[in-house]
Amino acid sequence: MIKVGIIGCGKITEVRHAPEYDDNKDCELVAFFDNMHERAELLAKQYGGVACDSVEQLLAMDLDAVSVCVANVAHAQISIQALNAGKHVLCEKPMAISVDECNAMIECASKNNKQLMIGQNQRFANAHVKAHELIKSGEIGDVISFRTTFGHPGPEGWTNDKNSWFFDKKLAKFGAMADLGVHKTDLIHYLLDDEVIEVSAKVVTLDKKFPDGSPITVDDNSMCLYTTKKGALGMMHASWTFYGEEDNSTIIYGTKGCIKCYSDPKYSLIVERRDQDVEYLELDVMTSNKEQTSGGRVNTFVIDSFIDALVNKTDVVISGKEASKAMRVVLAANKSSEINQAVKVEY
Repeated sequence: MIKVGIIGCGKITEVRHAPEYDDNKDCELVAFFDNMHERAELLAKQYGGVACDSVEQLLAMDLDAVSVCVANVAHAQISIQALNAGKHVLCEKPMAISVDECNAMIECASKNNKQLMIGQNQRFANAHVKAHELIKSGEIGDVISFRTTFGHPGPEGWTNDKNSWFFDKKLAKFGAMADLGVHKTDLIHYLLDDEVIEVSAKVVTLDKKFPDGSPITVDDNSMCLYTTKKGALGMMHASWTFYGEEDNSTIIYGTKGCIKCYSDPKYSLIVERRDQDVEYLELDVMTSNKEQTSGGRVNTFVIDSFIDALVNKTDVVISGKEASKAMRVVLAANKSSEINQAVKVEY
């Protein structure tokens, strides 16, 4: 039985980490910590375990693993502290706020012989898994271009807080680009078995404001032009200002046809071949933030994958090393927007 502690008891823990650990038969929730102690107490009461008074108290306990669900700026610090305490770590995305921090996390996991996984859940969606298989098998030929989007009304709907820490650069460092864009960037790397090597981007604040009317201090929209190592060209749009339906779609265009993921409300995967043959597949439904906060349990398979790797002593699916590639693209996009020119991604 894998004993787990959770550091950070906000919305992501409330609707994903805690219930998903609770649903997994191979693990036990043992401890919680949050700077707002009452939040840890509520989860401990609901799931069992104890509410700790400090990170140090939690890490001193007999635990095998921890989830790190704190504000972005503390991801690296807390993850490294946990790894040095001999715990396996599942850290929420974005992995960290700099390449140096990503590297430090990776090196610390290696030094301590511990697993470090980042919560990039898009790789587990059924349509994405099937699309990856089809692309790899040559079903649509060589990939020419792609278009991927992740947009919703913003994290205030997720956190129920119009002064959300997501909007504060001191705590979040980044906005929609690192919140949503990192997911879609990692997805492109996965689907295409490829890497983005150049970015031309606009990372901007178009609409979001604090309750006092002042603009939020991070981006609410990011529009990026990506070039991959294999030569594909694509667009990635991450937005917190989609005030209608959430859009979490991806379309891959190849020399023999195209694959559409979550672009249709009924068919999660559509394969359109160049000979006009079209295949419609109902594999699953992409869960929206609204659905995830409505009270029902939704399995993102991140926790199941993490626990499975620990139980079977195998490598985690989305290691720190792999996830850091998407973070490098995010950082390159921010730089591109700052200097108003294309930026090479350094690996």
